[in-house]
Amino acid sequence: MRIITAAFLAFTSLTSVAQAQTVKDLLDRMRAVWNAPNEPFRIIDNVYYVGTAGLASYLVVTPQGNILIDTVMPEATGQIKANIEKLGFKVADIKIMLNTHAHIDHTGGFAELKKDTGAQMVSGTADKALLEGGYYPGEEKNTDLAFPAVKVDRTVDEGNTITLGGTTLTARATPGHSPGCTSWELKVKDGPQERTALIFCSGTVALNKLVGKPTHPGIVEDYRKTFARGKELTPDILLAPHPEMYGMKEKRAAMKDGSPNPFVKPGEFAAYVAKLEADFDAQLQKQAAALKN
Repeated sequence: MRIITAAFLAFTSLTSVAQAQTVKDLLDRMRAVWNAPNEPFRIIDNVYYVGTAGLASYLVVTPQGNILIDTVMPEATGQIKANIEKLGFKVADIKIMLNTHAHIDHTGGFAELKKDTGAQMVSGTADKALLEGGYYPGEEKNTDLAFPAVKVDRTVDEGNTITLGGTTLTARATPGHSPGCTSWELKVKDGPQERTALIFCSGTVALNKLVGKPTHPGIVEDYRKTFARGKELTPDILLAPHPEMYGMKEKRAAMKDGSPNPFVKPGEFAAYVAKLEADFDAQLQKQAAALKN
């Protein structure tokens, strides 16, 4: 997965024609990793992992119905359904669907699941147009990055909350990776203790153009806001759209009855944000230099 992440970063220096072809080739290769099946499991309290081996999807279970956060590639949506059922829950009980950011690998199943469940679709305000148009910002005509469009029922901004069955998730605006990139914060029980979990949107550059004709207006300022916001947040548990971002597989393997939950790792997010900011600065410098040549 680190190889794949590095490959994504390489896109930022490509020309538009070469980029389009490379995006298609890379996505074709990545599907095998992203769509590989993964055994669903309980992370902590009422939060479950129901995604694939390469793409995260989370189910938050409540007495009044369930909340699904992110989906996977369109063709792998059936895996989310199967994973939910395997855990003993019903797909029909999904009442709310939340999105971290409007990219194909995290939105591909929303349209299908909304049709199946009638669930309310929620996203960051600036990502609404992308979800309803089914496109990547700045790449509206690139069908390789297109996904099934889905109607957004509610948009959120910093500090807005979503509550269902006694569980409240707070929206944290973390733009840059997408215009309306939204992280979701919630309280969970860890034995007798209460912890704060953060499902972080993303802070990687990936396909985004930062200079010249940026992917979206104000993108550099957006990333800077997110890094500043990240330094203010102090979650005990870091979750994210890609499992390798927070070592999901390793932590899952370390889970043992009667032992501390390995997903509880205060300070992990601060270190991760620092790395993201350093990577961003390097990519910004690289793109700026390429623009001059």
